[in-house]
Amino acid sequence: MKFDLKAGFQKLAPWFQRRAEYFRPLVDPALPLSSRAVFALKLLGWLVLTFFVLLCLYTLILIPFMPSVKDMGKGKFEKPSVLISVDGKTLATYRRFNREWMPLKKISKHVIEGLIATEDRRFYQHHGIDFYRMAGAMVQTLSGDMQGGSTLTQQLARNLFPEEIGRERSITRKIKETITALKIEHAYSKQEILETYLNTVPFLYNAVGIEMAARTYFDKPAAKLNVLESATLVGMLKGTSYYNPVSNTKRSTERRNVVLAQMVKQGALTDASFNSLKKRPIRLDFERQLEARGPAPHFAEHVRKWLIDWADQNDYNIYEDGLKVYTTIDSRLQAAANQAVQRQTRALQAVADVEWSRSSERLISTSAGVYAGVRPQVAPFRYFWESKDALVSAFIRESAAYRNAVADGEQAEEVLKRLRQDDEFMEKLRQEKTRLEAGFIAFDPLSGDVKAWVGGRDFSADQFDHVARARRQPGSTFKPFVYGAALEKGMEPDARFIDQIVDIPLDNGSVWRPEDMTPPTGRTMTAREGLMYSKNTITAQVMQQVGPKKAADFARRAGIRHSTLEAVPSLALGTSPVSLLEMSTAFGTIASGGYYRVPLMVTRIEDRHGKLLVVFSNKPDRVVSRRTTEELIGMMRGVVNAGTGEAIRTRFGIRADVAGKTGTTQNNTDGWFMLMHPQLVTGAWVGFNDGRVTMRSSYWGQGAHTALPVVGDFFRQALDRRMIDARVQFPRARDALPGSTVWGPVVDWWDRLRGKPDPYAPPPDTQPVPKREPIPDEPDKPSDGTLNEIRRGVNEIEKSIEDVRDLF
Repeated sequence: MKFDLKAGFQKLAPWFQRRAEYFRPLVDPALPLSSRAVFALKLLGWLVLTFFVLLCLYTLILIPFMPSVKDMGKGKFEKPSVLISVDGKTLATYRRFNREWMPLKKISKHVIEGLIATEDRRFYQHHGIDFYRMAGAMVQTLSGDMQGGSTLTQQLARNLFPEEIGRERSITRKIKETITALKIEHAYSKQEILETYLNTVPFLYNAVGIEMAARTYFDKPAAKLNVLESATLVGMLKGTSYYNPVSNTKRSTERRNVVLAQMVKQGALTDASFNSLKKRPIRLDFERQLEARGPAPHFAEHVRKWLIDWADQNDYNIYEDGLKVYTTIDSRLQAAANQAVQRQTRALQAVADVEWSRSSERLISTSAGVYAGVRPQVAPFRYFWESKDALVSAFIRESAAYRNAVADGEQAEEVLKRLRQDDEFMEKLRQEKTRLEAGFIAFDPLSGDVKAWVGGRDFSADQFDHVARARRQPGSTFKPFVYGAALEKGMEPDARFIDQIVDIPLDNGSVWRPEDMTPPTGRTMTAREGLMYSKNTITAQVMQQVGPKKAADFARRAGIRHSTLEAVPSLALGTSPVSLLEMSTAFGTIASGGYYRVPLMVTRIEDRHGKLLVVFSNKPDRVVSRRTTEELIGMMRGVVNAGTGEAIRTRFGIRADVAGKTGTTQNNTDGWFMLMHPQLVTGAWVGFNDGRVTMRSSYWGQGAHTALPVVGDFFRQALDRRMIDARVQFPRARDALPGSTVWGPVVDWWDRLRGKPDPYAPPPDTQPVPKREPIPDEPDKPSDGTLNEIRRGVNEIEKSIEDVRDLF
C-alpha cells in the first residue's frame, strides 16, 4: 500500500489550525495591546504552573530513592572494624577514610566563625535552603560569574551521600540535594550539622575532616588552630586542589584573605586585626598523616578482601558496623617475623647492590657483613644498569609513563629518549626494579592456624603480597612431593641410584637432561641422600619411576590446589609456579602426619557490642598415609643435619627436631626455604619482583643463603622466647621391613586394632578422623603385581574393619 504524504498533511491541517486558534489573541491586530498583554500573562502563568506541577511530580518520584532520615548520621556513628590477634593486640583498623571524629567543642571557634561567614552566613536562619542566596547566585550566574547557592546543609548532603546525590550540575542533583538537606535540618540540630560537616569534608592527601587537615597542614589538633590557619583551611573548601597551600601558596593566601574579610563583615574579626593578619605569609608544618598499617599489613589486606565478601553476604559493613575480627596471628611471632625479614633482606640488599655495582664477577665474601661495609662506597647496580641496555629499555617501555605518553600520540622512540634523560624517572625505576623482596609465613600444622604473615619488606613501598598472590617457581622445595609419591608407590628411602646424567625423552620428541651445579660423581647414592643434597640427577631418576602425574597428584593432595601444575618431567625440579601459602600448606600436611588443613586466619567475628556472630574452623582431611609422611620427615631431617640446609644447625644453632628443604631456581631468580617443626611450619621466599633481575653470584643466589637465613633468624627468636617447645619431636618412622611403604598401612591397621592412638590425629571430641582412602591400584609394571595384590588385601581388610566399626 502506497502512502500519500500530501494527503496525510491535508488530514492533519485542521488539527493544527484548531490549536493555532488558542494563540491567535497574541497576534490579532484587532485586539488592543492591553488585551494581548493580559492574555500573554495568563499564558505565562499557565506555563509556570504546569512546570511547577511537573516539578512537584518529579520530586515526589525521587523521594523514595533518597537516603532515609535513619541514614543521616552514618558518618558520625560509623565505627570501623578491628582485626585482633590471638593474644588480644590490634593488628589493623578498617576505616573508610583517614579520619578522626572530633566533637564541635574540640574544634577551634575560628574555624566555625570563618566557615559560617564564608560559606553560609544565614546558616542559623534558614531551614536547609537559603532562597536569598539562591536567587543571588542565579543573578550572578546569568551575568557570567558562575556562583553556587548551596548552603552548608546542602554541601553536607553531597558529602554524606555522594553516590545517591551525585556531583554533576543538573536539576535532578539540585532536587536530590534539596530534599536531603530538608531531611537533615528536620532530623538534626544546627550544632550537629556543623559537627558532621567539619568531620566529613575532604582536604587532600587522604585527610578527611578538620582534625586530620589540622594535623596534615599544621601538625596540631583542630582545637589549637589560630585565625590564620583556620582561614586557610576554610578557604580550601571552595576548591581543595586550586587553593592547596602546599602547591599553590599565592592563590591560597588570596583565598585566606577573602575568608578573613568575610569574618570582618560578620563581626568575627576587627578591621585592625584583618589589616595586620592579611599581610602575613602562610606558615605550614606539612606532614602526610599515614594510616596506621599495623604489624601485619599484607595479612590485614588479605583478610579485608575476604571480610568484605562475608560482610556483604551477611548484611554488615566493615567500615561502619564496628566488627571485631579475631585472627590466628600471634603478635609476638609476627614481631619476630617482621624483624627477621627486615634484618636479613637488608643484608641481602647490600650484597646485591655491591655485586651488581662492579664489572668483576669475583665473589667478595661469604659474609653479608662485608658487603654492608662496602655498600656506602659504591653506586648500587651501576654495572647492571650500564651493561644491560636492552633490558633497561624494556623496563622503560613497560612503565606507565611510557605507555601513557605513547597513547597520547608521542613517537615511541622520542618517548624512550626523553625518559632516559629524565634523571628522576630513571632513579625511581632503578629503585623499583632493584629492590629485593621477600615473603614469609608461619603456621601451626596441627590446627592450620596462621601465626605470622609477612607479605613484603615495606607495605608503603610495595603492597603486592608475596605470600598469597605471588606465583614463583619453587625449585628444589618441590622435590619432597616427588619423593613422597615414590614412597607411596613402594620406593624405599634407602633405594639406590647412580649419580649420573640421564636423558629423559619428552612427548615432543626432545630430550630433558637435568644437571647439577657440580659434575656427577658416578657413585651410588640413596634416595635419602639425593634429597639431602638436592641432587637433580637422582630426583630425575625418581621422577622417571613415579611419573609426573603421580608427583603432581601428591602435591595437589598435600596443598597446592590453586596453582596449575604441569605434569611434565621437569616438574621434579619445581618448574610450575606456586604461591608461598600453598607451599607452606603442603609442607604442613607432611608435618601433621598426612592431614590436609585449609589455612585458618579468622577464628570468630563479633559485633560492636561483643555478640558472637560466627565461628570458623577447618576440618582435617587425611590425604597421605602417616607412614609416608614419617619417611619424608626422616629424609628431610638429613637436609638440615648434613645437607643443603645445615646452616639451620651450624649458623643459627637450632637443636630442635626440625626438617626442611632448600630451593633455588634457574639463574638464581628465586630462593626458597621450608622448615618443619611439630608445632610450627615456616616458609620463606626471597627474590626480585621482576624475574629478569637476580642475585649475581651462584653462592648468594642459593635459597640456602637468601631464604634460609630469614627462617633461621625467626626460628631462633621463637625458640629463645619459648614461643615453641624445643623438646617436642616428630613421631619417628618404625624400623622398616623390606617393602615398608607397602607394609606401612598394615602396621597402621594393626596399631588401630590394638587401640594405639595416632599422634597426628585431631582431638576426637572436636573433629572426627576421616576414613582412610583406599590405596590406589597401580599395575604400571609387571613386577608390581605382588605389591598390588598386597595392597588390594589391605584395602579389603580396612573396609571390613570400617564395616565392623559402623555396626557399633
